[in-house]
Amino acid sequence: MSGLTEITRAAQTAHPHTLRPEHERRLARTQEVLRGRGLDALVVTDPANLYYLTGYNAWSFYMPQALLVPAQGEAHLVLRAMDAKGGHHTATLPRDRIHGYPEHYVHRHDIHPWEWIASTGREVGVLPSGAGTIAMELDAHFFSPRAYLAFGATLPQAEVVDSQELVNWLRVVKSDTEVALLRAAGEVTVRAMTAAIDALRAGRRQCDVVAQIQQAQAHGTEALGGDYPAIVPLLPSGETAGTPHLTWVEEPLRQGEATTIELAGVHRRYHVPLARTVSLGPPPPRLARTAEATGLGLEAALRAVHPGATAADVHAAFTAELTRHGLRKDSRIGYSIGIGYPPDWGERTVSLRAEDDTALEPGMCFHLILGMWMDGWGYETSESVLVTKAGPELLAPLDQGLVIHA
Repeated sequence: MSGLTEITRAAQTAHPHTLRPEHERRLARTQEVLRGRGLDALVVTDPANLYYLTGYNAWSFYMPQALLVPAQGEAHLVLRAMDAKGGHHTATLPRDRIHGYPEHYVHRHDIHPWEWIASTGREVGVLPSGAGTIAMELDAHFFSPRAYLAFGATLPQAEVVDSQELVNWLRVVKSDTEVALLRAAGEVTVRAMTAAIDALRAGRRQCDVVAQIQQAQAHGTEALGGDYPAIVPLLPSGETAGTPHLTWVEEPLRQGEATTIELAGVHRRYHVPLARTVSLGPPPPRLARTAEATGLGLEAALRAVHPGATAADVHAAFTAELTRHGLRKDSRIGYSIGIGYPPDWGERTVSLRAEDDTALEPGMCFHLILGMWMDGWGYETSESVLVTKAGPELLAPLDQGLVIHA
């Protein structure tokens, strides 16, 4: 109980506006990297990166918005006019550095908000008025080709280059404050997955099961509220359990079939995903064997999670154990996590796979996901793992292995 109290206390002290010094440090570090790369400015569009650098948090990412970060000087946040007030409430930037583009720029074929964003950045001195090199998040989910063209046409003398996930990579190692928020999110995850497992019974509609999961995700705990997840609960069942990333339907769950559940608990945008598989009735031998082998692979992978090991080392440990049982998994077995917004909770940086030689450091956090998707059936289990000096810490400790409901 004292552990839960400690987690709650640490998370509650991380109120958005108490994070101003941390946001300032993150912005300063971003600018240091810009100068080191010889860049004049960075245009940030990923909502997770906006949140990481400023605390801005709203469901506004479907519209053009950006944080304009100069290599030297002060950053400015540009949003749709009606969202600028939300910036005043959530972002730790002063109000005079939050700008709202006029409503008449929205959904027009002849003008575009990114023209206004580029012009404003030039006027406030954040973006170069002439020649210069501007890095942009060209692979961000909500940055469109038309946005890129409108921005470039407004600043024709500037060279626009890919940021190569500059801010995402700065997010990989978490601060103590972020670790506290992840641990709090893990408490929500345990509640949500427990609700999911308890709700999975033969004859129940899949949509009704998900309704209970979503209630648990939003409720969180008595002390810490839950937040909306970047990905809705995934619930492949029966034959579709051999396919990842399926959601739910209104069909009832059937006795004798298995369901894979993947969900995340979220607290203040920090995500802790978790996956489990539930068999309604005795599992067929192939499922039981795969679950056992995958569990041994998970143990091997966790033993490889420690500072100084590489992402490839973790992958190799899992693969070696799986091979001993005559199984193989071609996809990566994990990825870096932290802040998340739809449509994904991954950071798009480190992957646990054979080709990734990134060295693990304390403060890194991974979703170690072991999906064995077969032909017409499947098994999935996962853990959210924090790298510590002492080794791996499971952020959502819950019974592992195949869950069997009689």
